[in-house]
Amino acid sequence: MTKKTGFNNLTKKDYTKTTFRSYFLQNGFNYTNYQGLGYGNILYPALRKIYKNDDEFADNLLANNEFYNTNPQLVPFITSLHLVMADNNESNEDIRGLKMALMGPLAGIGDSLSQFAIAPLFSTIFASLAMDGVTYAPIFFILAINAVLISIRLAMGKYGLTLGTTIIDTLSDKITQISEAANIVGVTVISGLAATFVKMNVNISFAAGEVTEEGQSQVDIQSLLDTVAPALLPILYTLLMYYLIKKKNWNTYTLVILTVILGIVLSYLGILS
Repeated sequence: MTKKTGFNNLTKKDYTKTTFRSYFLQNGFNYTNYQGLGYGNILYPALRKIYKNDDEFADNLLANNEFYNTNPQLVPFITSLHLVMADNNESNEDIRGLKMALMGPLAGIGDSLSQFAIAPLFSTIFASLAMDGVTYAPIFFILAINAVLISIRLAMGKYGLTLGTTIIDTLSDKITQISEAANIVGVTVISGLAATFVKMNVNISFAAGEVTEEGQSQVDIQSLLDTVAPALLPILYTLLMYYLIKKKNWNTYTLVILTVILGIVLSYLGILS
């Protein structure tokens, strides 16, 4: 008999199944919601057990098809916490806040671990064996690295379940505050990314003041903007994108096309550089 976890509907077997389904995370990758489709697919069987009503199930499944992007090896930690909260009847808003807050930090940790530690280590070891004449070195490489990655996923899924079942009762009264704090952190990070990675420079200047022997002074618009409000244009353009998505229901591809056209036209006119 499968042992119950102490909550409403899910068993440990369900969490293990969800962990293995994390391999589907990248299968539905697209530039509209990145891993959103894969994330919803991971949770599909478990959500079906939690939400018996078809409409409620459909709404929750659709809600989890939103934008998401994290490391595939550590995503079982997030999905386990997600399911513990869902199975304990926590609100979707609180679940989403925690889910989004974990997305960025675990992406950085997981990418560093899998891409810059595990993969180079095993590649170096088994490439050396192959050069020394070990015929089956490539097969050993595949088996070894996948064994490690599977172990990481299982450990993350189990840790998420253990952590969730341990603290859910303690934090149930404070989860809304935690979710709100997580949302604040998320907005802060996104704002920082917009200011750092979105580049927009006004290439307009005009003459000002009296003409002297040394010429007439020039006023550079971009310098003025940098003095008064650094990164103002990137923030405004990001807000425009947000408005078009939320209020006008534009999709990502349309926004990309708009950005490319504006970039070409404004650069050609000499307004942006």
